[in-house]
Amino acid sequence: MTTAWWRKDRAPDQLFVDYNQNARDHTIACAHSVRGTPAATVSTPITWAEVDDVLPADCTIATVPDRFAKFGDVHEGIGDAVFSLEPLLEWAARDEREGEPEPPPADAE
Repeated sequence: MTTAWWRKDRAPDQLFVDYNQNARDHTIACAHSVRGTPAATVSTPITWAEVDDVLPADCTIATVPDRFAKFGDVHEGIGDAVFSLEPLLEWAARDEREGEPEPPPADAE
């Protein structure tokens, strides 16, 4: 796993966790949201066991209904693992105090 923002700084075999999507004023898509692209990819929850095998292009408006019928809602139960946001808020306050720059926009890569 990596949180390295710039694609050139990421090892290709690591999973990128974009924690910046949780930043103030960012819009996020919920599970099973269709993206506004010609491919109509769908924000699709997957299991850890699938990380090496599932590509975003595999999850489209045409394929996700069958996947959902086969696996059910793998996102179900996510609310059962609730954690405090306090550490994240403390990190954000620390970064602001220390003058950390805002991350670049997602399309800057």
